[in-house]
Amino acid sequence: MSAPRFFTDEDVYSGVAVGLRKAGLDAISTPEAGRLGESDESQLAWAAQERRVLVTFNVAHLRSCTRLGLRAAAAMQGSSSLVNARSATHCAGYFA
Repeated sequence: MSAPRFFTDEDVYSGVAVGLRKAGLDAISTPEAGRLGESDESQLAWAAQERRVLVTFNVAHLRSCTRLGLRAAAAMQGSSSLVNARSATHCAGYFA
């Protein structure tokens, strides 16, 4: 299994993607991807298409987006996941 690739939502501090990259992981932020202002659904669909884990503080939409992500992943035969940004700082240690 390959290491996960991360996509940080625009509500996540830009330093998170930088920190993940410093740990040797593939990570891109919303501004770096040119996706500022996109809807949660659009962000998750893009993450699925790019086979990236969406890192977000947006816990309020986590359940509905997860259901959407599963449908999007099935439709695109990709994969998508959501990670609460409060947990994201621990990810680097697991995959580095």
